[in-house]
Amino acid sequence: MLQISQAQYNDIVDHCQKQYPKEACGLLAGEPSLVANASLQVREVYPMRNVEDSPIGYSMDPREQLQVERKMRQRGQRLIGIYHSHTSTAAYPSSVDVGLALSPDLSYVLVSLKDASHPEIKSYRIDGTAVLPEPLEIKN
Repeated sequence: MLQISQAQYNDIVDHCQKQYPKEACGLLAGEPSLVANASLQVREVYPMRNVEDSPIGYSMDPREQLQVERKMRQRGQRLIGIYHSHTSTAAYPSSVDVGLALSPDLSYVLVSLKDASHPEIKSYRIDGTAVLPEPLEIKN
C-alpha cells in the first residue's frame, strides 16, 4: 500500500493540472523500510520538468534527477515512486509505461486528466509485463 497525505495528493494533482495539456512527472520519496511488503508513506513529492514537453509522453532531465536524488540522500529518504499524468487516457500504465518501468519495488502513480474536472489517481506496481494495482490511501 502507498500512503500519501491530502496535501501531497493536492500537490501532485495541481502539478499535473498546471502542466496540462502536456504530461507532468515527478518523484516520490519515502523512508527506507526494512520490512518487506510494508506500507510505504510518501514523505516528499518532487515535481520534475518533462523535457519531452509532450501530451503523450514524458522523460525527466537526468541532471535534475541527480540533484533530487542527492537531496533525498541528504534527508534520509529513498525513491519509492514515480508519478506522471495521462492527459486523455485512463489512470492505467500504457505499454510504454510498462516498458520503461525501472523496478517492481517502485510505485507508479498515474493521474488521469481525461475528465479534467475530476482527476483520477491510481497506483501500480509493474513487474516485467505484469501490472499490479496497488492500494493508495490518502490520509488527512
